[in-house]
Parts: sequence; C-alpha cells; structure tokens
Amino acid sequence: MSLDLPRATKRSHDENFPVASLVLSREHRDAVLAFYAFARTADDIADAPDLEAAEKLARLDVLEQALVSGDPAIPQAARLHAIDRQHKAGLVQARELLRAFRQDVVKARYNDWAELVDYCRFSANPVGRFLLILHGERSSAHGPADALCTALQILNHLQDCGKDRERMGRIYIPIRWMLAAGSETAFFDPSRTTLRRDVFDAMLDRVDTLIDQAQCLPERLRNPRLRAQSIATIALARRLSQRLRQADPVLERVQVTKADACIAFLRGLRGTIQRPSSRDRRVTAAAVRRSGSSFRLGMQSLSAERRRAIHAVYAFCRTVDDIADSAAPASEKRVFLREWRREIDRLHRAPETPIGRELARASTLFKLPLEECHALLDGMETDSADRVRLANDYELGLYGRRVAGSVGALSIRIFGAPSAHDFALNLGRTLQLVNILRDVDEDAARERVYVPLSRLARLGLSDAPAAMLVADPRFARVCENLAEEASTGFATADAALMRLDRRALKPAILMMENYRRVLDRLQARGWGLRQGRLRLSTADRLHLITRAMRPA
Repeated sequence: MSLDLPRATKRSHDENFPVASLVLSREHRDAVLAFYAFARTADDIADAPDLEAAEKLARLDVLEQALVSGDPAIPQAARLHAIDRQHKAGLVQARELLRAFRQDVVKARYNDWAELVDYCRFSANPVGRFLLILHGERSSAHGPADALCTALQILNHLQDCGKDRERMGRIYIPIRWMLAAGSETAFFDPSRTTLRRDVFDAMLDRVDTLIDQAQCLPERLRNPRLRAQSIATIALARRLSQRLRQADPVLERVQVTKADACIAFLRGLRGTIQRPSSRDRRVTAAAVRRSGSSFRLGMQSLSAERRRAIHAVYAFCRTVDDIADSAAPASEKRVFLREWRREIDRLHRAPETPIGRELARASTLFKLPLEECHALLDGMETDSADRVRLANDYELGLYGRRVAGSVGALSIRIFGAPSAHDFALNLGRTLQLVNILRDVDEDAARERVYVPLSRLARLGLSDAPAAMLVADPRFARVCENLAEEASTGFATADAALMRLDRRALKPAILMMENYRRVLDRLQARGWGLRQGRLRLSTADRLHLITRAMRPA
C-alpha cells in the first residue's frame, strides 16, 4: 500500500498552542509528535487544493487502513500504530479525527452553534482524549479537556476565517450568526466591521465559557507535566480570545505573541511545582471584576464566605444576561438558556460549569431558592427575542419580578436577612424601573421597548419601530410617570428598612443609593433630550465609596 502525500502545509512549531511542549516527558513527547504527524498528514490531504473530493476521500481511506494495519509503506501511520500498541492510545482517537477530515472534504458550512460544536467533537476533542489516556489520567478530566479542545478549535477557526473562506471555501462561523450582517457576503465585506464585531464577540463569549469550564482541568490531572501543559494551553487560549476581541481577523492576522507564549510557559512550569487549588472561585470573582458593576462596593462589605456566594449569583446573572444581549440569533440564545436550566436542575448532583459548582456551594450554605434562578431565566427568555414589547402593567410587573426580584430574593439570603423578602422584591422592581428609564435608547437600538404599550396607547401612541416610539414627545410623559413610581418605590424601601437589619442589608442599601442617584440625575436631565446613557459622576462614585466604608 502506498500514498502520494501532498506537501506539508504546517509543522508543529507553526501552531498557536504547544503540540508537544518540552515540559512533557521524552516518552510522552515522542508519542504526541507521532500523533501530530499523522493528523497533519490527514489534514494536508483534506486541504489539498489540487485534489478532487473523491480523491481526497480515497486517500484518507488508504491512510486509515494503513493506521489499522501498521503498514510501513506509510511511516506516519505505522509509527502511530506502534504507539497505540505500546500505550493503548492513538488509534481510536486518530480514526475519529479522520471522520472530521472527511467531513471537511464534503461540508463547508455549519448551520448553528450545535453543528459546529459537534464537528469539534471529532476534529479537536480526540486530541485531548489521546493525551489523557497516554498519561493514564482519570475520566473526570475528560469533560474539561473536551471543553478546552473545542475552545481551541473554534479560536483557530475564527483566527483563520478569512483564509479558510478564500483558500478552501470553508466557513466555520454558523450561517445563522452571519445572517445578523445580512448575508455571508455582507459578513465578510471589509466595511461591515461593526456588525462582524458583534458576531465575533458573541462567539467569543461562548468560547470563554468553554475556557471557564476547562479551568478545573489542571486540578484533575495527576501527571505534573501534563498539568503544566494544560495550564499553559489554557493561558494561551484566554490570551488569543482577548486578542480576537481587539482586532478583526477578516482584515488582519490575529495571533498570540512570543511574549504570550513565554508567560504561558512560565505559568505551566509553576504548575509542576505546586498543585493548583480550585479555580471555580476565581472564575466567578473574575466575572465580577470584568463587569465594573457598582454592586462590587456592596459585595466587598460582606464576609469572605458570603462574598464568595454573592459572586456566584452575580456571575450567573451576568452570564445569562450576556446571552440575552448578544448578537447570537434568538433561537441560539434560547438553546443556551436551556443549557443553563439544565445546569440549575443538576446543581446538587453534578454541575458541569464553574459557576454551577459555586452556585451549588452557595445554595447549600445559604439555602438559596433555586426556583429564583429559573425565574431569572424566564426574564432572559423575554430579552432574547428579536423584538421586545410589554403589553400592559401586568407584563411589566412580571418582567421586573423575574429579572430583578429574583436576584434580590437570592441575595438577601446570602446577606443573612431572609425576612427581607418583600423588601427585596419591591426594591428589585424599583431598580428595574430605573434601568428601563436609563437604557431607553440603548434598548431601542435592540428593538426593545419596556414601557407598556397600554400606557403609550392612552396618549395615542400605537406600536411602531422602537426608534420611532422613543423619539415621540409623548413617550417622555410616560417616562415621567414611571420615574414617579420609582421614587415611590425608593420611599417604600426606606420605610421598610426601619424595621429590618440595616447592617445585614448594607450591600442592598448601597445598590439602592446608587440607583437613587441615577434616578435623580435622569429626572434633572429630563426625558425629552436624552444624550446617550447617563453615567454617574466621579463625585457620585466617591460618595458611594464613602458610604461603603462606613458602618451601616
């Protein structure tokens, strides 16, 4: 058996991520290089520009037969065959890769995120499984390794999206996502940077979620060298994701630098010296830091254990809110929110995400009512629609209860004030009214109008495109009425606090004062001539910091 191989297009040192790092033992490194050489050969066949599809498939069949038989006529196959006999790893995983390479020959587009992830199940995940089996690792590492491999594959697809389309006619950005720009052609139009940016960021949100799921991989690995490799690879994946957020891969080549690689390598070496502690807590804390939320001031006033729990709740809220606000198609958003429903349902059995595991811990310690997580998800379902309108006051109340009341109901239990349930629901509704008033124009740009249509109808306004509704002078009158209701809500909260534990509720009070100031600024500015989203001044923030430092 013989095989006329196309010229190699890439070598191991050309890859973004370490193929066989020097931190691996010599024995394992040789095995990894053998696996890489086989995969590279198959990839070169699938990507060969001068071969017809039928010829590519035939050559991949020959390569697989040589792998199974160990045919010395094809050294790459014979070498991996020998590795498999020695380590009981390689053959099964390589055949799964061949399935993906065959798919590359015949399939050039992916309809949605699920299709793309399913492709990665064969094109990327077998690499991680091979490394785990080669090092004798436990099955508990399979899930986070799969998440990391899928993230790496999608990062590479984003990085090479222009080149893949131009040279091979392949696009790994889901069709439904590209339609946000109007069409595939429009998506790749160099001038459509903003629309393309929104889609890239939405995809990178999903990738970052996968990287978060992979964060627990090092602590599940027993081999210190493989642990070091995983730490370095996770660091590089995170860095490439950041770089892809800062540049447009359609217009320029985006890649990690030598400095990025050196930093990742040093982090990996540190991992050979000390076994990493749980990373879940770091994931939720990082979500809070990235948000820049004023609620952080209130969180800092909590004890360490309560702060860890509120970080978990906030990270969950932030994550599902980002899904609802992303540029992903509405159908995809609903899928992602359903995934979170399943995660909430398995919190006390086997959560699969860092946020899920931290939520489970918080739920156990503070007896959190998890039905409130589902209520929040109900609210995010509303926000995920392509067009949002609320028919009447009942729907406004229900929406506020779901997206804000649920957060309050969870938070007061962590604060140690479960008797403040009614206070939390009222305050949540009030804060949501302020959100609606503050974000009128931002929401309108997303075709969202949260002011009930029934209120607009009383002034002769009927449903219309959001930009037209919020620009109508009559819309300002409805905003004035909602602002008065928010002021009444703050007064009700003040009265309730007279009977409650103000010290325990200090984080909620700080949040309330922050939003009260926002409402004051909105009312002072007026509702007719809005000039973008209102932000608090430095003096306002200093005042809140001073309040945060004082006892309640």
